[in-house]
Amino acid sequence: QVRLVESGGGLVQAGGSLRLSCAGSGLTFSSYNMGWFRQAPGKEREFVAASSWSTYITNYADSVKGRFTISRDNAKNTVYLHMNSLKFEDAAVYYCAADRRPYKLRTGAPTGDINYWGQGTQVTVSS
Repeated sequence: QVRLVESGGGLVQAGGSLRLSCAGSGLTFSSYNMGWFRQAPGKEREFVAASSWSTYITNYADSVKGRFTISRDNAKNTVYLHMNSLKFEDAAVYYCAADRRPYKLRTGAPTGDINYWGQGTQVTVSS
């Protein structure tokens, strides 16, 4: 059974940093692109960042470019999201996602048919 488990969420002050982790099991990572999405209360789930296992190409939403970095540790089957200079608008539940189709993990792509989702981890930004 495929499982994606996020961790690392919590409370952080505006301007601070946080690192989220997503540990995967039950799937072949070389066959999947990995990414991060987020959803704030009352808003739709939106794309944040993605990384390809095969080509190591990364993609970011305009709102996080220059502040967030996606990375991975193949030995640990884990994908990370390094979040710097956090803003109030970054507060949301962050979800890890896996999909065989690279075009699904990008800004504006429908999220309803993403292959696999994690349960999410809450990120709260304070003053």
